[in-house]
Amino acid sequence: MRAAMSAQVVNLRPRGSQPSLAPMLALTAAGMNSVNSVILDRMQSEIPLIPALAGHLISGGGKRMRPMLTVAAAELCGYQGTRHHKLAASVEFIHTATLLHDDVVDGSDLRRGKAAANIVYGNPATVLVGDFLFTRAFELMVEDGSLKVLKILSKASSVIAEGEVDQLTAQRRIETSEEHYLQIIGSKTAALFAAATRISAVVAEKGEAEEQALDAYGRNLGIAFQLVDDAIDYDSEAAESGKDKGDDFREGKMTLPVILAYARGDETERKFWQEAIAGFRTEDEDLAHAVELINRHKCVEATRERARHFAQRAIDSIAGFPAGEARNAMVEAVEFAVARRY
Repeated sequence: MRAAMSAQVVNLRPRGSQPSLAPMLALTAAGMNSVNSVILDRMQSEIPLIPALAGHLISGGGKRMRPMLTVAAAELCGYQGTRHHKLAASVEFIHTATLLHDDVVDGSDLRRGKAAANIVYGNPATVLVGDFLFTRAFELMVEDGSLKVLKILSKASSVIAEGEVDQLTAQRRIETSEEHYLQIIGSKTAALFAAATRISAVVAEKGEAEEQALDAYGRNLGIAFQLVDDAIDYDSEAAESGKDKGDDFREGKMTLPVILAYARGDETERKFWQEAIAGFRTEDEDLAHAVELINRHKCVEATRERARHFAQRAIDSIAGFPAGEARNAMVEAVEFAVARRY
């Protein structure tokens, strides 16, 4: 096993060829059936509201990318057991809990193309069911019995919470830098991707080099994934993305397209951004002007270019694993993540 950063480069798919998640879906199909069974079983409760609210989001059409990565990484490590199924379900519960809490914090109306859980069930129930899913996640970790796995996933949960608070404190702060933004998404998004892939090396009893390689894969993929998400908010319609176009703009979130537009703008443009991020320019015409400025300075393209940089780092990090179906699927999953438009 080579070190996490290898000199061997696995190139991104040539231009003109459309990457697909199909190889990843095929690779993980059997494992994800078992994971989904665990999820369905462990989201149940004698309190009817809990499975109803949890199911509203869990069955809402998400790709379940994070648990899928746990299953795929286990395949890459040649693991033949089943411990990772419960751990992948734990990863999904952590992710779902954070989404439920996020929708309350953000006051979101849509999630995955339908009414957000907080709109249907109210904020108090949404927060409490999110807490329930966190506890289910930790029950699954404890059942696995590995202190190392518990340490990795509990640390990721802590870092995610810190990242969310960091993002909240950076909200409506026009001076937020690109470096600070990358630190935020490295915590709130990439930490769970990294943990999801790394734990498979642990259950497969691989060495530190394999653990770090998979950690690097997940972390860089997570950053790339979030960069694309933030680009999409200024680059697609709500019907495609499953959320209100301009949510980030109206909430005063300093995502990379805005950071770049502010840095590249003239004095008049910067004045607009100062007022918009402060919450004084949130009408439809203001959003249209924001999109026009972002397009003028090619900020969506620049954000996607940075995403491709982190995507290449993710791909390079697993170059030391044996070539084959698992590695190919994980490479194409990265390509798919950065090529998507919704």
